Amino acid sequence: MTLTADIIIDRVTKRMYEADPELLEKYGERGVEKCREDNHHHLKQLSAAFTVNSEAMFVDYAHWLNGILTRHGMSTKHLTDNFLFLEDAMQDDTSERTAGYCRYLQAARTSLTSED
Repeated sequence: MTLTADIIIDRVTKRMYEADPELLEKYGERGVEKCREDNHHHLKQLSAAFTVNSEAMFVDYAHWLNGILTRHGMSTKHLTDNFLFLEDAMQDDTSERTAGYCRYLQAARTSLTSED
């Protein structure tokens, strides 16, 4: 089963706000919109990295993004949770592409958490 980006992003956004209900209080509906936008960017970066077969490309993106997010009051855990929720949201898709995306997400989470 191939999932659309919107289905994946709906699942991830829901999980993000269930896991941390204070996000809605802190960032409001604009935060929900930003979460959705960010996940579109994550999927685009995953696609680009997969196309050139470069896990390092996605890991570098994750570190770059983490720097921006932490400067705006988010924690590394928010990003690593987001990546975990992306993996979970794609579990119904058994394509080679999605398997690659999940490997890249796991590598990024591992790299980000090793710096904490």
